[in-house]
Amino acid sequence: MTAPDFNALYAEHLAILCRRADEALIRSACDHLLIPSGSPHYHVFDDRDYPYAVNPHFKHWLPLTQVPDSWLLYTPGRRPQVIYLQPFDYWHAVPQAPQGWWVNHVDIHIIRKPEEALPLLPRNVARCAILGEAHGIPENYRPNNPIPALEYLHYHRAYKTSYELVLMREAQHIAARGHHAAERAFRGGGSEFDIHMAYCTATGQDAVEAPYRNIVALNAHGAILHYTRLDRDASSQAHSFLIDAGADRYGYASDITRTYAADIDNEFQAMIDAVDTVQIALGQAVRNGLDYRQLHLDAHLALAGVLKDFGILEASPGAALETGVSSVFFPHGIGHLLGLQVHDVAGFAANDQGGTIPRPDGHPFLRMTRTLEPGMVVTIEPGLYFIDLLLNELRQGPYADSVNWSRIEAFRAYGGIRIEDNIVCTTGASENLTRSAFAAFGS
Repeated sequence: MTAPDFNALYAEHLAILCRRADEALIRSACDHLLIPSGSPHYHVFDDRDYPYAVNPHFKHWLPLTQVPDSWLLYTPGRRPQVIYLQPFDYWHAVPQAPQGWWVNHVDIHIIRKPEEALPLLPRNVARCAILGEAHGIPENYRPNNPIPALEYLHYHRAYKTSYELVLMREAQHIAARGHHAAERAFRGGGSEFDIHMAYCTATGQDAVEAPYRNIVALNAHGAILHYTRLDRDASSQAHSFLIDAGADRYGYASDITRTYAADIDNEFQAMIDAVDTVQIALGQAVRNGLDYRQLHLDAHLALAGVLKDFGILEASPGAALETGVSSVFFPHGIGHLLGLQVHDVAGFAANDQGGTIPRPDGHPFLRMTRTLEPGMVVTIEPGLYFIDLLLNELRQGPYADSVNWSRIEAFRAYGGIRIEDNIVCTTGASENLTRSAFAAFGS
């Protein structure tokens, strides 16, 4: 495989960001775009800091995720300026000197103390669009986050550049390696914590570096959608394993979920296979011009069909969707935008000037309502779960006879199923980033 030409890819990416910034500045009546990387946060009444999280706007311009108290300055018609904090410090690891494909495309100013940035920043602060959070920023340069600029930049961030797609493909391969290691640890009898550690070792990324906290759930824990407790003790009888875990590549995320049965010949494995078939079809349906809300409703019908085939649903799939019964088993959305953030911004944006596109009635947890367009990367993550809280509500409500309760009882110990891939919308057939990465490992 030919190695990507990151020098050319980054130059093209930077040119696109400059054009977007030009328009954002016009809309906000500003002359300069100023983006702080962010500052460490500390525990209350303590000198310990929380894991540092870079400003996503900063890492959009630069492949840097661990340079606190630094700045990106862009003025139309000029090269981007990077104010790079490399302190004299023997208590903490100091960021390396700037290096790599990006350094020849920007002007870099090394500073040793955060306050040394001030003389390098524009003096007319009123003419600056400053994007970020106020924490740790000198008072005169506190972010103003002009709404016209944010609406425009967030909306267009959904359209990935070629540079971004290359990094997102690499993030898929890192995560795929971790998922294979996690499955091996599960089948070897590991605890949730053991499996988590196997994943981190395989990816080379710990819990702080990963784009989100790993969900590693054995048995009924798979019915807890954001389960992150990580039991240290191995299960005496493992029935199932659900893992939702991603990886980071220069600030870009992957977000992948797989589910496994301990017994590959049992009925729960057959249900996993059925959900997997639904997931593949939904991923293939991603195309230019498709309303993502419709894809979500299509997922409900398809998953209700799986429940019907397994004798769980007594009503028709259409009736289950109309009455909300399908949401008992599939209570979250079909997915979301993906990129610099796992749940990337502007999923509800009506256009680049503001406004929102509403969710379908009765589906409050869908995280995206936009129409799909080329360059968007979305997750497709159908699931079926046996959640006691929701099942109890169904049992006590008017649609209790819509399901076969004895069949539900047969699956409760398994928790749930979720299959999640990351899909690129193109001008033609969609590109499944996740399946391609897994195929490189022979699955």
